[in-house]
Amino acid sequence: MEQIHAYYKERFDISEKDWGIFSSKLIQQKFSKHEPILNEGQTENYLSFVESGIVRLYIPKLDNDLTFGFVFEGSFMSGYDSFITQSPSKYAVQAITDTILWRITYDDLQTVYVESEIGNLIGREASEEQFLIKSKRELSLLNNTAEERYLNLFTERPELLKKVPLKYIASYIGVTPQALSRIRKRIS
Repeated sequence: MEQIHAYYKERFDISEKDWGIFSSKLIQQKFSKHEPILNEGQTENYLSFVESGIVRLYIPKLDNDLTFGFVFEGSFMSGYDSFITQSPSKYAVQAITDTILWRITYDDLQTVYVESEIGNLIGREASEEQFLIKSKRELSLLNNTAEERYLNLFTERPELLKKVPLKYIASYIGVTPQALSRIRKRIS
């Protein structure tokens, strides 16, 4: 919980009173490597802060899942559209590695918004962060080749290349594992 407290202190200069309100609502959950965090069709009830580990967001498919996001420690994650609409998720969320999350329920977050001075700012920041990640990914898919998307990962997300299986990276940049292998061979 100290990591999330430090995050809020640095980003928002959260008061001890507001931290007390917020932290009293947090629960810690641990997920094993490859364990589902959210299943397709399940309603997301949590906004989570990744204390440690890596999380993958994907659309389950019979042949190959379609990975569209990764979340690393020190960041928020959620099946956010399901969370804010409280409707079933169209995708799944999975721990790629052993993962520790600090989570707040939808209802508890609404309480934090009402009872704390800084709650709405925290909520806005979390939603803006989710939007910017989604927007950047969509623009990359529309404007860049698969090779450019792969090369961009070296500068934008080097930790992804070191810690995430290549089959997930291939799916994330929109190619088959075989095509990624050819791209890697071409640029090495």
